[in-house]
Amino acid sequence: MLQAQIFIDRDDMHGAQPLYEFIMHFLLRSNIKGATAYRGVMGFGANQQMKRPDQIFSFDEPPILLTFIDEEKKVREVLQALRQEYTGGFIVTHQVDLFEP
Repeated sequence: MLQAQIFIDRDDMHGAQPLYEFIMHFLLRSNIKGATAYRGVMGFGANQQMKRPDQIFSFDEPPILLTFIDEEKKVREVLQALRQEYTGGFIVTHQVDLFEP
């Protein structure tokens, strides 16, 4: 099994749609086994600008982490197809073990 993690900003857009929504629908249409979007409390990216969205008087948008898991071949195919639609963000993958009951 392979897990992919996609790091983006909440205010990133794909056309008129929030990017995180676009990616989640893309994963659903791709029949991925499961995916979750997480809202970050604090973070920074390549620009080295700290984002603190929960701090008083902050206009920062929270970082978003999308993570999904499936068979390795499927994850790699979906990531390749996703990169045809959107080239930004930061994506990492790693092997995981699935412990089923």
